[in-house]
Amino acid sequence: MKKSFIRFPMITLAASAMLLAACGNDAEEKKTTESEQTTTEKTTEDNTATEKPVEEKPAKEEVERDAGGYIIDQEPATEVKKVDGVVIANKRFPMPGDYAPGESADARAAFNELNKAAQQAGYTFNAFSTYRSYDRQTELYNNYVAKDGQEAADRYSARPGFSEHQTGLAFDIGETSNPNDYASNRFGKTEAGKWLAEHAHEYGFIMRYPDGKEEITGYMYESWHFRYVGKDIATEIYNNDSTLEEYLGVEG
Repeated sequence: MKKSFIRFPMITLAASAMLLAACGNDAEEKKTTESEQTTTEKTTEDNTATEKPVEEKPAKEEVERDAGGYIIDQEPATEVKKVDGVVIANKRFPMPGDYAPGESADARAAFNELNKAAQQAGYTFNAFSTYRSYDRQTELYNNYVAKDGQEAADRYSARPGFSEHQTGLAFDIGETSNPNDYASNRFGKTEAGKWLAEHAHEYGFIMRYPDGKEEITGYMYESWHFRYVGKDIATEIYNNDSTLEEYLGVEG
């Protein structure tokens, strides 16, 4: 590398030498002090930069569950579980038996909007089951247990107090021209079912129990069961191919 030299007039150098001689120890002491201060500040900055705060993750609650995925000896719920304002009802989070909000007006309005779009595409939908009371879910669940046994029933039907239908936000949807496919996964293979799965999020609904997510949601695939969560959340869940549990960061 070629070095550059700056030439100074001799008079200037002489003057500088006299000035340095006059300042002498004061200048040297000031320089040393400034150097020490700079080193101290730099060391402090370096330590601050390297000392990153440790984020403590909440410990996962260890609970014992039965064969159906429900917590053994769980205390009855006294309130509805909400995460960031979103109601969550699953095998981990039950609802009080007297919780009876009825069908959500917002969900019904969104369904009507969805149905108008579906009709333009050549399909007409029916929300054949929406809000269910605690007592009605008790009746249905007991019937399923009598028919298929508890282990099988627990995969597709919620125990009383755990059903998302009790929130008034769950809509079981089918095509009006094909009622034989209501509450059947045959619906998901139809053109109407495919259209609904692809467009429901645009109106605030998610397929609540997608295929391959049973270990997360606690329930087997249901191509007809949709849950209203609003357009923004529904779109995010749809785009991420995830579930409400994954979005909220809770157990199923």
